Amino acid sequence: MKLNRKLQLDDSKNIEAVDEIAGFKVRPGLFDVNGAMDLPYGVNFTIYTHYGTSCELLLFHREEEEPYAVLPFPKAYRIGDVYSMIVFDINIKDFEYAYRIDGLNLPEKGLLFDKRNVLLDPYARAVTGQSVWGEKKKRNYHSRVVRDDFDWGDMPQSSTEMCDLVIYELHVRGFTKHESSGVQHKGTFAGLREKIPYLKELGINAVEMMPIFEFDENMNSREVDGKLLLDYWGYNTVGFFAPNTSYTAADEYNQEGTELKELIRDLHDNGIEVILDVVFNHTAEGNEQGPSFCFKGIDNCIYYMLTPDGNYYNFSGCGNTLNCNHPTVQHLILECLRYWTVYYRVDGFRFDLASILGRNEDGSPMNNPPLLKTLAYDPLLRNVKLIAEAWDAGGMYQVGRFPANKRWAEWNGRYRDAMRSFIKGDFWESWNAAWSISGSGDLYGGFDPNYTGNYAGYNSCINFFTCHDGFTLYDLYSYNQKHNESNGWNNTDGSNDNRSWNCGVEGETDNPEVLTLRYRMIRNACAVLLCSRGTPMFLAGDEFGNTQYGNNNCYCQDNEISWLDWSYLEKNRELFEFFQFMIAYRFQHPVIRKRLPDAVCGMEPLHTHNTRADDMTIPRDAKTFAVSFIGYDKEKGRDDMVYLAVNAYWENVEITLPKLRKTGAWYLSVNTYGDGNGKYCYPEGEEVRIDGSFVMRPRSVAVFTGKGF
Repeated sequence: MKLNRKLQLDDSKNIEAVDEIAGFKVRPGLFDVNGAMDLPYGVNFTIYTHYGTSCELLLFHREEEEPYAVLPFPKAYRIGDVYSMIVFDINIKDFEYAYRIDGLNLPEKGLLFDKRNVLLDPYARAVTGQSVWGEKKKRNYHSRVVRDDFDWGDMPQSSTEMCDLVIYELHVRGFTKHESSGVQHKGTFAGLREKIPYLKELGINAVEMMPIFEFDENMNSREVDGKLLLDYWGYNTVGFFAPNTSYTAADEYNQEGTELKELIRDLHDNGIEVILDVVFNHTAEGNEQGPSFCFKGIDNCIYYMLTPDGNYYNFSGCGNTLNCNHPTVQHLILECLRYWTVYYRVDGFRFDLASILGRNEDGSPMNNPPLLKTLAYDPLLRNVKLIAEAWDAGGMYQVGRFPANKRWAEWNGRYRDAMRSFIKGDFWESWNAAWSISGSGDLYGGFDPNYTGNYAGYNSCINFFTCHDGFTLYDLYSYNQKHNESNGWNNTDGSNDNRSWNCGVEGETDNPEVLTLRYRMIRNACAVLLCSRGTPMFLAGDEFGNTQYGNNNCYCQDNEISWLDWSYLEKNRELFEFFQFMIAYRFQHPVIRKRLPDAVCGMEPLHTHNTRADDMTIPRDAKTFAVSFIGYDKEKGRDDMVYLAVNAYWENVEITLPKLRKTGAWYLSVNTYGDGNGKYCYPEGEEVRIDGSFVMRPRSVAVFTGKGF
């Protein structure tokens, strides 16, 4: 009798077992359905291995180490490299499962088969074995079958362009774990869900979550000065299809992912997209000394890049490197992204160390990597945002050169470096700073609407001053040097290229002049970021001056160093309101985000300006310059005109503004120096008219809005 999907769904009474193994009725399964699937009459199990010679399915009672049943796959249950079996009359609530695979053990050839190893299903929708945060794994990883009956209703997929997003990067646990967060379910998806009204109030429309796939925070745990240090960030994936169970507020046996789906649904209902930080460059199995719990025991020489003598290439800096452009691994990654897109309605993915995805099986860079092209053109991923961290730990740096196929965006590392340098007064960065504010058209082709290159203009560029990896924005202007002593590596870890400035005092201070300057520098960075072409991204907590006490590599700090201290929100309410204003201002002026039709006033769409507005050339060592964005806003039926001026000098500088027609005038909307009465922003109706010239105060940013057209 033919077994097909129609029978599987509609005619379960006619599905019959053909064999009995270990006391269970079985039959060959659905070979093209990876992982484990709950069926009306049993469970389908499918796994594949190329070099493995035999495979066993192991069934465990919940939280037990020894299997209560071992079911070898008969030869007839294998097609090609795929083993598949339906086991009848078992309830997914009653068991966990894993595999054992036999084969040759020749490490020099990259073959590490050991029938004693209990192996996790690479397609597991839920992982057990280490589900309570901070508790060390007491047993092998097992998989659990998930019944997905979550109803998304008629929720449409977002159609927001990348350049119309304001991205807010956060760590799920750290966002609400601190006592000051005020939520009931601290450090969880539910806790983040409680903070949605805050995100709405701030005004962002996208959150980028640091890794939420199942990972082991205890993998490299250690104690330093009496504190337990963990792999807090989560860049050591255990299961690519499973949400981290320790991020849930309640047990979700066989319904894993529900809490995360509820969070995503509510974020979407509030106009906020969800981007996941995904790690396809390495896994938690580590190097030659690492454990074998999944890919090593299934097909080590296929899933990992190996040297000719069978050791691991380490382009990730974490011990191993996934062999992303092998067809088997390509298929796994594609299926993973499709799964999160369809079953979790995720809007985008940020790929950690994405340059690894463009390396060949021998580690060499590829001109047209098949994986990147496959993801770019996949029909299910058609409207999903793809964001690359366009470098890796092996020395490949591809900012402005990532193989994009007009679909991939990049974290713009040049923007970060140039703007950090220029804002603090490194004047030789003025050209790069001007390019960056203008949309990095030299990298991504944003100036020319008829651009036919590899990039998608302003949808290719993610601008940022800060992210999880480095200083917070407050620390960027409070420390000249990193202070990572608490990490236990004698302050040798973390980047030394921070381009930071302590404004006169290293670290904490009560000096009012230093504090005033620090908060002005933060406002400068915020104003420039949110008035730059491309997509702005900032780190959670920057909007209220959160600090990591000078630690620029908090990957191991599951404590007050990394957790957001929400008491700063009230302490620095003024700073929060500035961020709030700048986000709203960006949304009110589409000309900042993208090129609009030519303006009625006749002014050109984009220019850089010297201190005299009619001088549109700036010297390489400029201390002060401006950028104008001009275009016609069809929705409002008038010209949209924004003039951003940046003075990185420590003295007053007088600038002139572009001459407008008699009916038009420039109005001051933002002055980060303030008016002396604590006023930095001028909402519509309260702007100050500026005729001809304006005196930029030391180390300040001003934003002007053109009106009257």
